[in-house]
Amino acid sequence: MGEAGAHLKPSSLGHRVRFIKSLFKWIHEEGFMLKNPAAKLKEPKLGKRIPKFLTKHEIELLREGCHTSQENALFEFFYSTGCRIGEVARLNRDDIDFTGKSVIVLGKGDKEREVYFNIRCAIWLKRYLDEREDDEPCLFVTGRKPLTRMSIDSLRYVIKRISKRAGIKNTIHPHQLRHSYATHMVDNGAPLEVIQSLLGHEKSETTRIYAHLSGKLRYDFYNKYF
Repeated sequence: MGEAGAHLKPSSLGHRVRFIKSLFKWIHEEGFMLKNPAAKLKEPKLGKRIPKFLTKHEIELLREGCHTSQENALFEFFYSTGCRIGEVARLNRDDIDFTGKSVIVLGKGDKEREVYFNIRCAIWLKRYLDEREDDEPCLFVTGRKPLTRMSIDSLRYVIKRISKRAGIKNTIHPHQLRHSYATHMVDNGAPLEVIQSLLGHEKSETTRIYAHLSGKLRYDFYNKYF
């Protein structure tokens, strides 16, 4: 499998190994083979994957790339709440609590959690909703009539359009705004258990990636300036 799987990422290779192991286990248990040749086959080590994030300079460039109140509201909401794209797609305008600058989102495993947004986000959200003349309950709607709820693909497209205008070489995805939110909180000294709760991570190990990332940042700065 070495040469055939040389181009694969460890996670993809792991899927193949698991498939082969389960196949040969079934063949062996059904009595078609006396020995299971894949019994000792090991999955590759995945290691710690460092998520891609945006610098604060890039965040400002993206802000300049927003041309409408909807784009501003959508961008600020993603960045200031750290929400997953699916969580944003489900939201209705009545879910927004402007007094507490908070919203209850439905995360993985249908678990609810409260997230918060900043004043900048609140201003753009209010402006965007006040400009709308439709009765659609959804928080973010498509631009063309008949207006409908923005799908996950539509939300991705808007962020992609903003990143192109901002002149950032690599296309920006909404999940990178979530990573950036978490990374910037770590850099500002936020405790990991707080970030874990805000992101809706079930396992603390998932959140600890950002601590490693913060360490990598310091290492990179050291090498750059010393």
